[in-house]
Amino acid sequence: MILKKKLSCFWTLGLCLVASKSSPKVPSITDPTFIDQAVKAHNEMRGKVWPTAANMKHMSWDEALAKTAKAWANKCLFGHNPCLPKSLQCHPTFQYVGENIWLGPLRIFTPRCAVEAWYNESQFYDFNSLSCSKVCGHYTQVVWANSYKIGCAVAICPNLGGPNTAIFVCDYGPAGNYPNMHPYANGSSCSMCEEGEICTKKLCITDSICCLHSKNNTLINVQINCDLKLKCFSSIISFWVSGQRLFK
Repeated sequence: MILKKKLSCFWTLGLCLVASKSSPKVPSITDPTFIDQAVKAHNEMRGKVWPTAANMKHMSWDEALAKTAKAWANKCLFGHNPCLPKSLQCHPTFQYVGENIWLGPLRIFTPRCAVEAWYNESQFYDFNSLSCSKVCGHYTQVVWANSYKIGCAVAICPNLGGPNTAIFVCDYGPAGNYPNMHPYANGSSCSMCEEGEICTKKLCITDSICCLHSKNNTLINVQINCDLKLKCFSSIISFWVSGQRLFK
């Protein structure tokens, strides 16, 4: 009887270990580190565009966008949320929402890795002619000047490649990628910031947001480590990515 109980215990433990191994953890949309990494990665990319941007807005986190991104990521469908082109269907105040998607192994995933992969499409984009020689939609959404809110989420989707396949979804408000439009105005950094905005790291940010973030030491001052950056770049070409252009 004692032996039977021990075997039962080990069997239960084995089930727990298997369940744990098959369900890797991903950061939640309320995880401060995850939020800081996603926001800072976007702002760093936006601050280094070439040619320089005169009106590039600083991005900050939006809880509603994050919830929309999480709900869609959890569906594990490699495609864009059908609510995107529908007025006020993805967000209570943004009429339209933009979206970028990254897919790859969880072991190399960081928000920065994904955002840098999107940004690297800049090599295919010609700002002056608005032409793209390959895929550019992720890049143009990342650096769309008037998109100033983001919400991102990550989920594990075994059906999309394997037991540790991660899908990373970022939603943007208001949406970018309008056809025949530049993603931003070319000019000296911050030379076209709106009234009530100040310039920080080549981005236009409102006084109130800047003071709040600086005081709390979040979003602006948090430093990001990306030890997997080189590995990510060496592998990303084999991973699926998808960017959304709302209006054809």
